[in-house]
Amino acid sequence: MAFATFSVILSAALPYAAAMTGRVFAGQRAVISAVAVGGALGALARHGLALGLPTPTGGFPLATFLTNVLGCLLIGALLVVLTELRRGHHLLRPFLATGVLGGFTTFSTYTVETQQLLSAGRVGTALGYLGGTLLAALSATRIGIALARRLGAGPGGPAIPGGGR
Repeated sequence: MAFATFSVILSAALPYAAAMTGRVFAGQRAVISAVAVGGALGALARHGLALGLPTPTGGFPLATFLTNVLGCLLIGALLVVLTELRRGHHLLRPFLATGVLGGFTTFSTYTVETQQLLSAGRVGTALGYLGGTLLAALSATRIGIALARRLGAGPGGPAIPGGGR
């Protein structure tokens, strides 16, 4: 089922992305396509997590919370790897960071779910979700950065000369 959903999304998104990139400078077409395909993959992963962890009515939105915290952890680590530790293909960052992880994380859903909790009179849950997500996401980003730097710094230092900590 996930593959069928992915196929439908991809078949709809790629022609649109191609049409849009026709208006953009030729050098940017590959970047836009990488972001579009990565975003579709990230959104599918988020949808799968949401299906696996449904939120009961008025309950704490655990799937969105975990999605955003995990996404922040991964983006912190990924950006250290791509900017400080390794030289990769120029499309890796737009594909993985902007596309996959941008499509995976969902701070718009976070705000809607907070508003829904407030509207349902679940003020304590809403405030806990609002502050807890912000604190956990920022902490996860910092942890991802620190872990990537620690794991990436072998005996000889960073892989990219001058790519300090």
